[in-house]
Amino acid sequence: MTRLCAAAVAFVLGLAAAGLSACSGGPLAPEAERFGPSPALPVPSSRLLPLVRIAPARGWAEGQVPTPAAGLQVQAFALGLEHPRWLYVLPNGDVLVAESNAPAREGGGGGGLRDRVARWIMARAGAGTPSPDRITLLRDADGDGVAEQRHLFADDLTSPFGIALVGERLYIANADALVVAPYAPGQTRLTARPEKVADLPAGRNHHWTKSLVASQDGTRLYVGVGSNSNIAEFGLEEEVNRAAILEIDPATGAVAVYASGLRNPVGMDWNPVTGELWTAVNERDELGNDLPPDYMTSVRRGEFFGWPWSYWGRTVDTRVRPENPAAVARSRTPDYALGAHTASLGLVFTRGARLGPDLADGVFVGQHGSWNRSPPSGYKVIFVPFADGRPAGPPRDVLTGFLGPDGEARGRPVGVIVDSRGGLLVADDVGDAVWRVSAAR
Repeated sequence: MTRLCAAAVAFVLGLAAAGLSACSGGPLAPEAERFGPSPALPVPSSRLLPLVRIAPARGWAEGQVPTPAAGLQVQAFALGLEHPRWLYVLPNGDVLVAESNAPAREGGGGGGLRDRVARWIMARAGAGTPSPDRITLLRDADGDGVAEQRHLFADDLTSPFGIALVGERLYIANADALVVAPYAPGQTRLTARPEKVADLPAGRNHHWTKSLVASQDGTRLYVGVGSNSNIAEFGLEEEVNRAAILEIDPATGAVAVYASGLRNPVGMDWNPVTGELWTAVNERDELGNDLPPDYMTSVRRGEFFGWPWSYWGRTVDTRVRPENPAAVARSRTPDYALGAHTASLGLVFTRGARLGPDLADGVFVGQHGSWNRSPPSGYKVIFVPFADGRPAGPPRDVLTGFLGPDGEARGRPVGVIVDSRGGLLVADDVGDAVWRVSAAR
């Protein structure tokens, strides 16, 4: 490492440790302008060193819980998990939890300044531990909102994330492959070793999570795959089948790109009114406090959303070389901005939720929280109301309190899902918990 690089690393890490930033992240837009179908797009603000503002992972003190919105209550559905990231509810009401973290990088990963800083940041934010590589089954047999049974459902996996049941076949999206195993209703552990259906992009795995949903007739599977970089700085050859939603034929293992230009599509669900696939997308970094917005959007076959050449439709990212005007010209504008750097990961429609009339039609979004915005953004679960299958108003906070008054992260919400009794389950990978939100009694 050169003296300059060593000094840069020390400088960035020192600033991060102090909770400061390399320089101002730019003026802050009012919250009302950061969400919705027409967000403010300020002038980009770039710098030699990225803005770093980490909320160090602390966890919850005994007896602490997140803060629910008025009319709601929250309780611990399960505590003492190990980095719970994603959730899936089986037909009998059992809950599967993917306890997972980033896989070890092939060859030890990148050794550059950016990679070393990124790994340090993730560790400080609570994502630096080895992956548990397992799925745990939680069962609330008596219906009191607390899982009194816990079973090791599957292990020897590779950073598992997305889960989908089609008939009696359970699909799991590992960081490097889509696998499948037979499943019988009520079983508490897979009895057969999962078999590979199709390879998934791996290697550097800058974005490692692979979310998963099945088509409503079960004939196709859709996998969200994030980019291998911020703005393709490692070359487009590392981005094949990335920054995309892949469509997989489970019968043959054939893989095709369903939609592209989505820097990191994570949560996915089917709109119950329109039948469209929706996803939550994490956008690029290092353009300032309020640029560009993370977003959720409907996604149709063949659509392109701009990454890496543009964001929020046709707004050109002038950092990307070579330019690609043709790609920019066909870039679609997303449906709804979710605020910049909120790391909106979980997304689920409210079908079956019993949380009151104000939360009956819309989308719940788990916002994991920023590491590069001052002040921080995200660190909460929000609700976006819908009408006639489309977003219809500003977001509402559902679950907050993940960021403590001292600036440390008590927890960080990831996956969200509605359980069989109409409650909202939230995976918290820093608090090592699954929280259950229900209507107040």
